[in-house]
Amino acid sequence: MPPIKLTDDELSAVMRAARPIAVDRRDEFLQRVASNLQDCVEIGPGSVHRAIAEAQKKLMDYPQIGSGSWSKYGG
Repeated sequence: MPPIKLTDDELSAVMRAARPIAVDRRDEFLQRVASNLQDCVEIGPGSVHRAIAEAQKKLMDYPQIGSGSWSKYGG
C-alpha cells in the first residue's frame, strides 16, 4: 500500500479515533482507515472522517443500552 499523506490535523483525528478501540484491534483499525482512504480521489477532512466512521463501525465494541431489567418500571 503506498503511503497516504495526511495533514497534522487529519492524522490527529485518526489517532484520537483509535483511542476507544480495543488495544488488540488498533492495528486493524488503522489498516481499515488507510484502506478506506486509498479509494479516495482527494483526501481531506471529510473523507478522513468518513474513513474513520466506517472503520469504527466495524471494530468498536459499543456498550449495550437497555440490557438491564425494566421490571421496576412495570416493563
